Amino acid sequence: MVAIVDSLWEAASFVPGDRVKTQRGSTSGIVVRVLGDGRVAWRPEQTEIELLALPESLVRVKKGQR
Repeated sequence: MVAIVDSLWEAASFVPGDRVKTQRGSTSGIVVRVLGDGRVAWRPEQTEIELLALPESLVRVKKGQR
């Protein structure tokens, strides 16, 4: 139960520069900005495009992980 609450708190606290990946782990990238409505603008690795996502659909990548 504690892990679930911790993951929800972590999802709500993205900041520009955070490394993230999708829930399924298929794509990773970096947070560009957090929009006023709570969505996260992020850029997948090796691209110039910017994607929008709900914070619940992204997972922060901790240092040393990939």
